[in-house]
Order: sequence, then structure tokens, then C-alpha cells
Amino acid sequence: MSSTPSRDELLAKLNLETSLINWHDLQTYYARGHVVRVAPDLDLLDVAAELAADNKERFEQWMKEGRIGDVPPDMAQAWYDRNAELWAVVVAPWVLVQGQPSHELH
Repeated sequence: MSSTPSRDELLAKLNLETSLINWHDLQTYYARGHVVRVAPDLDLLDVAAELAADNKERFEQWMKEGRIGDVPPDMAQAWYDRNAELWAVVVAPWVLVQGQPSHELH
């Protein structure tokens, strides 16, 4: 029997570890380059599960599409200025964050 959790078990675990957090509380992780922006149209838990599974091919596709990646400085500043509340989940060493669509820069 495999000790690797099923995708459903992984998603349930990640769901329990997902919460709202203010951008100011993520500054240390952002400064270290450990914050990954996830586009609002993606499911944060699905992205976290793919990262945990080390699905490089899927991540490369999302990066090419601009749907995941670093938090651009202008977005980081806008989030900082209003101490934006973001959804976040940790897949060590990364912190995946997702703003609500109305809070993203256009």
C-alpha cells in the first residue's frame, strides 16, 4: 500500500491550510522571493496540489500564460498600500497567494 496521499486527500489537507492573510504579514516571504502569485481564474488548491506533485510541465504552461509567477513590484506596492487581504496556502518553501479579481491591477 502506498503512503502517498491521494489527490483528494492532498486537496483536503491543503484546503485546511488555506486562509486569508494580509499582505503586510507576507513581507518576509516576498523579500526572500518565496511568494507566488496565482491568477484569480485558477483554483488555488489545484495549483498548490500541482506544485506539491512537482508537475513542472503544468507550471511551465501556467507561467507562459502569465497565470502564475512572481508578484510584480507595482502589484506588491498596491497590495502593500492597502494591506490587501489575500488567499494563501503554503507549499514549502513557497507561499501561493491569490487576490480577488476585483483587487487585481488591470
